[in-house]
Amino acid sequence: MFARLFAALPLFDTLFSTQGIMVMLLAAYGVAMWAFLTSAPKVHTVMVSDLEIARQFYEGELELPAAEVPLHYYYNYEQTIGAASLDPLYLNTELATLPAAEQSEGLWYQLKRNTQLHIIRGASLGTKQRQRHVSFDRDCLETLLLQIQARGIKYKIRREKPLNFLVKDLYGHILELTEAAR
Repeated sequence: MFARLFAALPLFDTLFSTQGIMVMLLAAYGVAMWAFLTSAPKVHTVMVSDLEIARQFYEGELELPAAEVPLHYYYNYEQTIGAASLDPLYLNTELATLPAAEQSEGLWYQLKRNTQLHIIRGASLGTKQRQRHVSFDRDCLETLLLQIQARGIKYKIRREKPLNFLVKDLYGHILELTEAAR
């Protein structure tokens, strides 16, 4: 019995060496990151021309429940994604002059079980003073369209590719939900 224990001793020595401990720590870190990233909710971002009108629509008409800001969004990485490729037609010129703290604020809603909707300012007004809601993600707009259909809200699809449709809210605002062309 002791012979087997002494035979395994070099294995323990290697395992608990500095290199062995570093390998175990890296493996544990990798597993922790994998668990964190797979459990993080998918986040769809929609840029709007008026946050208050958006709040009235998403909370009042679509009755989306408020959601907590996901942990991975505390580091403000979303503001750097796709900003260089954004068509100026969709941007509000006031966004560039806002302080960074105001740019990252927004509204958070639970769209599905593990999917959240983040509403931020930044879209320009559309033609005829329409409130524009812009998203780079077609899945996001399709999910919102399903929510609108389920609530029996009137809508009009203007274009399929890229997806663009109009919705009239209870306050008489015409909302234009559009997919930003890539």
